[in-house]
Amino acid sequence: MDELLPQRHRTDKVRVLTQPAWMTVLVYVVLMLLGAGAGWLVKILAEWLVTLPWAPMQGPAKLLASVPEPWLTVGLLSAGTVLGLIVGLIAQHEELSVVVSAERITFTRKKKDQEFARDRVVQAFLDGRQLVLLGDDEGELARETCDLDAQRVADAFRAHGYAWVDEDPYKDDFRRWVPDMPGLSQEANALLKARARLLEKKSSAEDLRELREELARLGVVVRDERRRQHWRLIRGRG
Repeated sequence: MDELLPQRHRTDKVRVLTQPAWMTVLVYVVLMLLGAGAGWLVKILAEWLVTLPWAPMQGPAKLLASVPEPWLTVGLLSAGTVLGLIVGLIAQHEELSVVVSAERITFTRKKKDQEFARDRVVQAFLDGRQLVLLGDDEGELARETCDLDAQRVADAFRAHGYAWVDEDPYKDDFRRWVPDMPGLSQEANALLKARARLLEKKSSAEDLRELREELARLGVVVRDERRRQHWRLIRGRG
């Protein structure tokens, strides 16, 4: 939800962008129902497996089927519901929230903050599901996955006087990366190879971000599309 937090002057209000409360509740309800449904399927599967002597997992299936009713059903439904709740908590913990003020932009994910002073942010835009901040050297200050409503995000930035654009002004400069790409230093190619391995393994966003920052120090901007890397050089630095 959008929260307007009053400062000394109305024009200095801070806008906090998070998912609407109703959407968060809906996600929890859906995940808990899916978890309960999974628990019910486990019960049906266990009862079916014990009728097939040749089927695998006979030990666990017989153990589950031996639990008297209604405790088996209640236990599996409860376990599935709790599992859905845990998945919901993890998903909420990993969501991005954005605080927009006249002085700075703050990204928060997993209770970790990234702050960007206003004078560092030259432009901002959404690149698909990623919120991007550009600096004064044509490099990217941040690129974070963002599931917030696009119009709400754009309105918040514009309301505080930030330069919001509809698309990446440097999108035509990106090229798809392949190993030992000409035009890149050996160090940059090595970092991109490391990122490619992490993308294949679906590694954590933190690991990918660290390598992105290392590439930025070399004057290389990278973005990912379907686990494929695209890059461009920061003019005068790459």
